[in-house]
Amino acid sequence: MRTTLIAFAAAALAGLLTTGSAWAADPAGKDKPSQQNRMKTCNADAKAKSLKGDERKAFMSSCLKSK
Repeated sequence: MRTTLIAFAAAALAGLLTTGSAWAADPAGKDKPSQQNRMKTCNADAKAKSLKGDERKAFMSSCLKSK
């Protein structure tokens, strides 16, 4: 009886641990571009506009926040 209870508890715990990551997934995160992709796009835009120094820094900051 005790062995059966321990085996059942272990199986239940293993089941919870393996399915926990499925519940933690963020489905809305797929719509947003990753930080790396945003940085690549904003960097290309800044280069196309020939921005340098403080102008580039301000542009990159606003570009990364808006996307």
